[in-house]
Amino acid sequence: MTTTRTIKVDYIARVEGEAALHITLDRDRVHRVELNIFEPPRFFEALLRGRHFTEAVDITSRICGICPIAYMMSAAHAMEDICGVKVDGPLRDLRRVLYCGEWIESHGLHVAMLHLPDFLGYPDAITMAKDHPDLVKDALRLKAVGNDLLRLLGGREIHPINVRVGGFYKLPTVAELKARRGELDWAMGATQRLLKLVAGLKAPDLRTAHEHFALRHADEYPLNEGRYASTDGVDIPIREYEQVLQEEHVAHSTALHSRRLGAANPPLACVGPAARIALNQDRLGPLARAALKEHGLEDAWRNPHRSIALRCVEILFALEESARIIDGYVAPDRPCFEVTPRAGTGYGCTEAPRGTCYHRYSIDEQGLITAAKIVPPTAVNQAAIEGDLRQFVSDRLDMPEDELRHGCEQVIRNFDPCISCSAHFLKLTVERVDGVAA
Repeated sequence: MTTTRTIKVDYIARVEGEAALHITLDRDRVHRVELNIFEPPRFFEALLRGRHFTEAVDITSRICGICPIAYMMSAAHAMEDICGVKVDGPLRDLRRVLYCGEWIESHGLHVAMLHLPDFLGYPDAITMAKDHPDLVKDALRLKAVGNDLLRLLGGREIHPINVRVGGFYKLPTVAELKARRGELDWAMGATQRLLKLVAGLKAPDLRTAHEHFALRHADEYPLNEGRYASTDGVDIPIREYEQVLQEEHVAHSTALHSRRLGAANPPLACVGPAARIALNQDRLGPLARAALKEHGLEDAWRNPHRSIALRCVEILFALEESARIIDGYVAPDRPCFEVTPRAGTGYGCTEAPRGTCYHRYSIDEQGLITAAKIVPPTAVNQAAIEGDLRQFVSDRLDMPEDELRHGCEQVIRNFDPCISCSAHFLKLTVERVDGVAA
């Protein structure tokens, strides 16, 4: 007879979306780990078919309220790839600032409001604010800095409306950009203080063997462009993405899993800040690179529990990159490049806060979309999350159930899974069954 325990978490708190956790274990081993993403599928790829190619930017921005720029930029790059247009110069720079704004607000929200309570022993940021009011106030102000850049360049903070294939509808003035420098300077100081705190946090030791994937650019820390690379030696143009990673359906989730192709026993694929730091830390700006070294974080990407610190490093990078571009900005003579449709297939891959966001589109001669494929970061990371949960639980089978549940939640939040916004409390059910394990 074997004592089997089933740990169910009906709602994962402090993640952006709705998901549940189901773990079946006995005293000796873990039998099953499932992260159940149960939000209904929204069929954006089907909705895009038959729409004009210029509409993809605005339609895909509705996929996520936290990281709409990732979807907008990936769609824009894919359409420009089809039509043979290369956006460069000041317009390319403004796209980087816009993307930096998304990193600042998204990473800032996750680090201080969703993830930090795990390390400081609070159930949520509201409770944490009673003991650390200045920390929470600074975090909200930091997020506002990112939102302000989204509003300036995107037209509004949520689902921006100023981005188009080829560039923008309207450009900010030089004076409007320069006016943001004071808050950027404040935010760099605030982020350095936050990084000092999170880099010193005691984190569980969890070493994984995942293959980390991210864009890698020849000259810069990647946001919008680059080749697709991995810590196991992948180095391909993004149009070959689907030759390396393939999506497949799993019964327990409405989100697809991504599987590594080309190996008999492939490692689990992983995207996000850890992957970008692993592959691109030599491309960070001076402040972020110095901070990474000062806090001994060069190898922190190997432990998922250190991701909170790596997100702070990326906030610092996004702030200094925005400041660098604004300081040298010269307004272009037009807000966009002209883009004429032609039949073909194009590819776009950019770095969302949570990792690479891959798009593929086909359009006909009239510019109507005939096929669309979108791979969000969480679809790549879900199998890795389950792998980390299995490893974490396997090493802690004797841990009390409340502690085990909390630890499992923290493992999930290491990835900042973007399902869509949610703020549920956890409901835990523990089932003890005598008999053969499920």
